[in-house]
Formats: sequence, C-alpha cells, structure tokens
Amino acid sequence: MAGLSKAELEPLVEQTTVDAYDEGEQISGFHVMLEEHLAVPFKTTVLGVEVTVKKIDLLPGSGIAAICGRGPHRQAIGILDLPLPTPPPEGSEWIDAYRHWGP
Repeated sequence: MAGLSKAELEPLVEQTTVDAYDEGEQISGFHVMLEEHLAVPFKTTVLGVEVTVKKIDLLPGSGIAAICGRGPHRQAIGILDLPLPTPPPEGSEWIDAYRHWGP
C-alpha cells in the first residue's frame, strides 16, 4: 500500500486540528482520531520481536504512544517510531497524517 500524498493528508490534518487552540489540543485531536480509526489490536515486529499493539494512549510529556505487549510484558512506543506491518492496519493513514503534521 502506497502512502498518501500531501494533498490527501492535508484534509485529515485539517479535520483533526480545526477546533484546536494549541499544540496540546492538536495532539489530543490526533489521539482521538487514532483511537477511533486505527484497528487495534494488531501484530507488528519491534527490534526483531513480534508484539501486539493493544491500544493507543496519550502519555503526558511523551505524546501519542502505542502500547505493545508480548506475554506479560508491556511497553509504550511512540506512534511515529512504531514499525507497521505489511499490510498496515486499517486506519494507519491517521499515523501518516500525524507524522505529516509534525509535532
């Protein structure tokens, strides 16, 4: 799946940030969109280890993170640092929009 073009990403960014007054509210807006649209759980590979992305969370001071699990272990990974599987999960265009917006 090819990534979205700048022209395709701009409306997603606008939809997310239109009513936000500052960067914190914009990040919160992206968090809401990711929670609503990104299909979780899904499996991906982090540092050569298969993990399951269980949820998306907004961490104070860290921004948006994917909460990954393997067995009893959990780890938050910045959503922009998360390697996506092929094919990517439904709704991953919102990660692209967040990256395009550039926190």
